[in-house]
Amino acid sequence: MTAIITTALGGLLALCTFVVLHRVYLSPLRHVPGPGFAAVTRFWYVWRLLKGKINLDIMAAHDRYGHFVRIAPNEVSVGHPDGPKKILLATLHKAEWYKIATFPDGRFFNTFAEADPKRKMELTRHISPGYTMSNLLQGEQAIDNNIALFLDWLDRFAENGDSIKLGDYLRFATNDIVGDVLFSRPFGFLKKGADIADSLANAEVQIAYVSVMGFFRWVHVLLLANPVVTWLNIVPWGHTLNIAKQALEDRQKNPDGRYDVSTHWFRMLAENPGRMERHEIDSAAFNAIGAATDTVAATIQAFVYYLMRHPDVYQRVRSEIAAAGLEDRVISYADAQGLRFLQACIKESLRLFGPVTMGFPRIAPKGGITIGDQTFPEGTTLSVHPWVIHTSKEIWGEDAREFKPDRWFGDDVTQLEKHFIPFSLGYGSCPGQNLGRIELSKICATLIRSYEFRQVEPEQQMQYEAYFGLTAHMPACYVTKRGKDHE
Repeated sequence: MTAIITTALGGLLALCTFVVLHRVYLSPLRHVPGPGFAAVTRFWYVWRLLKGKINLDIMAAHDRYGHFVRIAPNEVSVGHPDGPKKILLATLHKAEWYKIATFPDGRFFNTFAEADPKRKMELTRHISPGYTMSNLLQGEQAIDNNIALFLDWLDRFAENGDSIKLGDYLRFATNDIVGDVLFSRPFGFLKKGADIADSLANAEVQIAYVSVMGFFRWVHVLLLANPVVTWLNIVPWGHTLNIAKQALEDRQKNPDGRYDVSTHWFRMLAENPGRMERHEIDSAAFNAIGAATDTVAATIQAFVYYLMRHPDVYQRVRSEIAAAGLEDRVISYADAQGLRFLQACIKESLRLFGPVTMGFPRIAPKGGITIGDQTFPEGTTLSVHPWVIHTSKEIWGEDAREFKPDRWFGDDVTQLEKHFIPFSLGYGSCPGQNLGRIELSKICATLIRSYEFRQVEPEQQMQYEAYFGLTAHMPACYVTKRGKDHE
């Protein structure tokens, strides 16, 4: 028995040695620079994900190694200026990592999880039209109603003089807006002024889980995402998903309610028998909720945070809003779009504090792909990290990591726009980005016009966790309500 065990261990050691030597010395990526450990195993990247600062680690790697960094045995992070165009605007297959987002189990694909461009675009034809700007703006009054509830809380804190964790209430607001826009049923966070059943706190754990387990999907399928678990219904849904599930069931029974995104989805289901399945609606809704948990709220926190640290910018935004004479309690999307400097500040916040902190991985096609002076063979995973592209001095100048909204008024703004990828690009771009733009414009404009914010501890910096998406924790603030003249 001892001899058998010894032989087995020796064989395993020999196999591991061969794999390591092959990845280091024989791989077609052996000439791509990067951390030595990353060339051997995916765990270099996974460990940095678990630390919750993957954005900073990848930026530091590019600062050290240049345009191309080998971050796993078969994955290269691309920081070359041609990366977004060559990788994201091409119809390349997405990496296997995306399949972690199948819901409720591995049989049910959606626009995010589908890796094949053709099948993904077929799903998109059914789901994405619900997110057109014109469709979403039919529900602007519902969005206003939720923002008004959020403002009620700000008024209360202003009156009492207590400090507020602004990020918490922004998360309540943006999540309730998503519920109302999707299926005319907010989740109730603003009404209660609290995280119901810790659903938002649990979402932070879930995004970390998804970020890591996407690389070990077989474990996820074995434990959770399989037909047996779905049939037994033993995985807890959580408050938001329970509300969504019931709302979708009610909407299917009553398709003549207020127009919302699910109205469009059920209409598409009825008009495409045999081509669209009911589970596509469930999966689209649940993924929209997951995507919306922190993205918009994090960017609004960054917007307020940056303006507090740049008083001159703060005053310019206020002056622009005052000159426009906007008196509605909640500023309309159309009016906010006309505030050019405000929009520049929002874009600069998205650039420096974007909601996606991992890369957008794609697979090199047959025949390989050339980017700059490097050619990558078929099957190589190539990732474009938004934070790397957005802070590239080669693209944005020596002040690339500084908050400077005026850069969006320069002569080179057309070129800069081509490298602005907070919602990705091409067929893989975020289907809900229009809703995000509506929320950002309306809430940011209304906050700066109507309130004054100052940190309780002026030197305290923004805290956050960065996995696939970013969860922000803005320092506690005092809020003061400004007079009707908004001077």
